[in-house]
Amino acid sequence: MALPLLSYPPKSQNARVEGYTVQGDDQPRIYSAEALLEYSEMTELIDAAYRQIFFHCFAADREPCLESQLRNSQITVRDFIRGLLLSQTYLSSFYEKNSNYRFVEQCIQRVLGRDPYNEREKIAWSIKVATKGVQGFIDELLDTDEYIDNFGYDIVPYQRRRILPGREIGQRPVNIKSPRYDEYYRGILGFPKISWQQEVRRFKPQEQKATPGNPALYLDMARSVSARPASAPAVNTATINIGASVPFRKLNVPINGN
Repeated sequence: MALPLLSYPPKSQNARVEGYTVQGDDQPRIYSAEALLEYSEMTELIDAAYRQIFFHCFAADREPCLESQLRNSQITVRDFIRGLLLSQTYLSSFYEKNSNYRFVEQCIQRVLGRDPYNEREKIAWSIKVATKGVQGFIDELLDTDEYIDNFGYDIVPYQRRRILPGREIGQRPVNIKSPRYDEYYRGILGFPKISWQQEVRRFKPQEQKATPGNPALYLDMARSVSARPASAPAVNTATINIGASVPFRKLNVPINGN
């Protein structure tokens, strides 16, 4: 028998009430497929879903079958998100490289758009991963009232309430504060890597850079040219052997005694 989801309280009073926010440049853009979208707009929505789940998607990581079904309205955005969470790319990058607790944390941040409330919430969802597997955990996470109320079936998940009133600095993006790999695998892969430059580069504004034809471009070449003429070696005529130096040819020499 499957265990019920353990109860976990929110970590603050802000999570108990709906937030009143004024839309601005700091607020995330909401991508919704509810309206009839053009091909380019649907492409932006798909790219936004890849950024939310994968952070960065290479050409080999894309799911062309899911994209085609979404464009033809055969599946909803919620189904598309489910397909990305169960894809081999996501499982190999997040599930296989992390513990269940960290995998739950990554999924909550990307699917529900917030950080886990506390350790009790991560334990509760980790039990779902252990009892129902990854697919059962993903299905229950997408079926929660929190996901349906905030994103429904047509909105791409996003990081909610990143800028809170009363905070001087907003929360950092999920992909920055929660790396893909756990600390154990980062140590195996050698992350973070520090690269040192042998040459110190200095920034020079564009308007101060020499344009083509400027004499300053040939300054190094002019400095490399020596201004002193090449000195010719001194020659002493007394030491020259004219007889040995000049070839001698005899004239009117008889051939065969004639």
